[in-house]
Amino acid sequence: MYMDAVVFAGIATVLLMIGFLVAVGVFVMRDAKQQRNGDSKNVRSPKGKPV
Repeated sequence: MYMDAVVFAGIATVLLMIGFLVAVGVFVMRDAKQQRNGDSKNVRSPKGKPV
């Protein structure tokens, strides 16, 4: 396969998307763990008042 700038740009784009999705997944996992442990400072009740 001929490796030109378009191929490199495509590979870079795919790697950036994978990195972004991994970062979002890590953030969600950490936030879920924090919510489960009750350590969150910005938790609000369903009516919008701080807990």
